[in-house]
Amino acid sequence: MARFTVWLSAFIFSISAAHAANVTLEDVVTTQRVNQVITTRDGNLTAYTKIRPRNPLQEKDGSSYIELFLINSEGETIQFITGDVRIRHLAFSPDSSMLYYLAKREGDKHTSLYRIPVDGGESERVLEHETAILSYAFNDAGDTIAFRAKEKQKSNSKELSAHGFRANVYEENVAMTKAFLLSLEDNQVTPVAFDEQVHSLSFRPGTNQLLVRAAPSARVDDNLMSSQYVLLNQDGSEVVRMQTEGKLGNAAFSKDGSRLAIVGAEDKHDPARGRLFLASLRDGSVQQLLPNFLGHVQDILWQDNDTLVWLAAVNTETTIVQHNVRTNQQTTLLPTGKVNALSFGNMASDGTITLLANSPAHPNEAFTLRGTELTRLTDSNAWVRNAQQPRSEVITYQARDGLEIEGILVYPLNYREGQQVPVIMAIHGGPESHIRHGWNDRYSTPTWYMAQEGFATFFPNYRGSTGRGVEFSKLSQNDYAGKEFDDIVDAKKHLVAIGFADEDRVGITGGSYGGYASAWGATKETEHFAASVMFVGISNNLSKFGTTDIPNEMNLVHARSYPWDKWMWYLERSPIYWAEQGRTPILIMHGEEDTRVHPSQSMELYRYLKVHGNVPVRLVTYPGEGHGNKRSAAQLDYAYRMERWMKWYLQDQKEGQPPHELEFAISK
Repeated sequence: MARFTVWLSAFIFSISAAHAANVTLEDVVTTQRVNQVITTRDGNLTAYTKIRPRNPLQEKDGSSYIELFLINSEGETIQFITGDVRIRHLAFSPDSSMLYYLAKREGDKHTSLYRIPVDGGESERVLEHETAILSYAFNDAGDTIAFRAKEKQKSNSKELSAHGFRANVYEENVAMTKAFLLSLEDNQVTPVAFDEQVHSLSFRPGTNQLLVRAAPSARVDDNLMSSQYVLLNQDGSEVVRMQTEGKLGNAAFSKDGSRLAIVGAEDKHDPARGRLFLASLRDGSVQQLLPNFLGHVQDILWQDNDTLVWLAAVNTETTIVQHNVRTNQQTTLLPTGKVNALSFGNMASDGTITLLANSPAHPNEAFTLRGTELTRLTDSNAWVRNAQQPRSEVITYQARDGLEIEGILVYPLNYREGQQVPVIMAIHGGPESHIRHGWNDRYSTPTWYMAQEGFATFFPNYRGSTGRGVEFSKLSQNDYAGKEFDDIVDAKKHLVAIGFADEDRVGITGGSYGGYASAWGATKETEHFAASVMFVGISNNLSKFGTTDIPNEMNLVHARSYPWDKWMWYLERSPIYWAEQGRTPILIMHGEEDTRVHPSQSMELYRYLKVHGNVPVRLVTYPGEGHGNKRSAAQLDYAYRMERWMKWYLQDQKEGQPPHELEFAISK
């Protein structure tokens, strides 16, 4: 019977694969995904929001829409607020009768706070503040809401701007984000007298004290490297400040407010938040709950006063663990290898957890976890169901110094054992991030489409990546493009050695730090790659420091030095320094509004390579886009250009350059 079952499954798969619909790049950029899911305390109602990107060939350019859905106690999905809307930050009222959300609806000047009865009816605007509301939280009694909003700019700024007075005082002319209290009894708004930038807020259970994540300024660098959790009274006076150092993630109170758990960094040189702390609410001291944990904690919530549930990335997988902080006893609720869990929604009174997760077979969807039973609630994309899923697996290889490195390999469709194929090496950014064995199909790495076209994609988690503990994530510090890039080259050599990759048809691509690797692979290590696509990448580490919004982070968790400490080292670790020897055709793309990696980084490399004239090079910039393309049209344009570049040099192995024009058929 077992043999018959296996044979029947294989037969059904072969039939479905034979009739699978072709994937298009339009499918990729319009993929829908769930981005928040919560449940009422009794678990009878579940609300979720789903991102619906605009169809770039049928709709006008703009941000994606975010629609609201409700799942009732019978498991029926109700379209609650849909259409051309952007709903975010869901919360049920403490009595579960109302669903609150943020949106900018018709007639609103700014993003406002709304509520809608869960049993149906019209939305009611609760508050339109003088500036956009960014987030909010209820107190236990349900009579007060704390919210964040930016300070109002001077009233004459728009009038002066109309007369041409538009000078910008760099890094000073930025409005601070503050905390406010809204009384639901009399609708009065009271500012919280606290002078620092507020990045998050929540009420301490059983009190009206506020926990805020605060930073000394609105600068991105201070948000990343200088924020701390502070417990405040309602008048803004400080109760206690938590004594953490470095990057911070979520914080959560136990049910009675007696304990506070924080996701943070081990020290100021830890490149990623991922350590789990228990903080003292008396003196702010913290202690690690998982010392030497070889993973990174991503999210937390409390089941009761002693039981904390945490979600962590471990290597290329994720796990969810129930942890008694009093006895230190741990129980695995969701073992690795099930799904790629991203974040928690909340927990019902019976312990059922809502969460977001994806897998190699589907993008982000809503799930519940009841004990150890995982249930998928949503199914957002017909094209995914109708397409043939490419095979993917975790590959382990040894770097030249003996260190074991992991990566994700996505095979071409209909791959035959022993066949040598063109491979795209997709390098993640950060480097304090990593690629999980989940949904990695996106506009910059359209793995399903490229697999259909005969390409393999390999995502190496080189040293400096997260998911393997703090020590591994620090291995690339003070070594730009050093051993971390050796890991990338060694990945290529491994794929060639096992007879999988065609040595002459390997390309490299990536964004941000992955864009830096793509530029390095096209210049200093040009002999290893036949094509490169660099996105929002770094080409000059000297000028990058002077034009980025994260110089402090660069020093503390990447370079561990300043450019003036060793000018020549910074220059020699820059792709422009090696531009003359570059022989890899490179397509360079960048958002014109990027503040993280200034577009001048791409312009510098383009000009150096163009003047030397030894290699095909093209520069494409995207107006209105920043450190990555957000709008569907820009994403589709990028995907087509990347795909054409890789096909031209890796598959067809042509000379010259592909045409720069793209022809799109606009639907009318």
